[in-house]
Amino acid sequence: MDKIKNFHVLDHPLIQHKLTIIRDENCGTREFREVVNEIAELMVYEVSRDMPLEEVEIKTPVSKTTQKRLAGKKVVVAPILRAGIGMVDGVLELIPSAKVGHIGMYRDEETLKPHEYFVKMPDQLEDREIIVVDPMLATGGSAIMAVDALKKRGAKRIKFVCLVAAPEGVEVFAKAHSDVEIYAASLDDCLNEDGYIVPGLGDAGDRLFGTK
Repeated sequence: MDKIKNFHVLDHPLIQHKLTIIRDENCGTREFREVVNEIAELMVYEVSRDMPLEEVEIKTPVSKTTQKRLAGKKVVVAPILRAGIGMVDGVLELIPSAKVGHIGMYRDEETLKPHEYFVKMPDQLEDREIIVVDPMLATGGSAIMAVDALKKRGAKRIKFVCLVAAPEGVEVFAKAHSDVEIYAASLDDCLNEDGYIVPGLGDAGDRLFGTK
């Protein structure tokens, strides 16, 4: 795959170590859920590196001083349902004041095409930074449709964060939304005939919630 400017792999050793834990088929539901949130927390630390700051005057126990704090409207974390929910708490650990929106998508198992069924977001999206989270970027269809839904509602600053990505999904998503930065913990090998990422980590939703 040719280098895509808006795609980034976060290869921090802790992220890679924890990703190996959840790839293992013997990782149980509780551990899977906990480690997914831990990875999300580590990733959002990097993803938030370019957030805007403003100067404010405060008084410490010693003296008055001018320091920095996050500027603008509160961040929005927007999970793609249902698996994206598994990454929300990790983001909120570092950005506890963030608002939470929800984007409901399901994939037709025959056509592999996504269908939108629910979108609920905070107001003033045009003034907020939005972090869309979903453990998988497979075919790219759900991610593209989710960002389409946000842009229709006025969103301008969007980032997409996933755990594992397939080259096929990265290419189509980057082409559809070249203005959206994509962050993944891993770029995997390919998609199989069923549309699953190889080696991947299986069905993230089922593994998060203990369903089949």
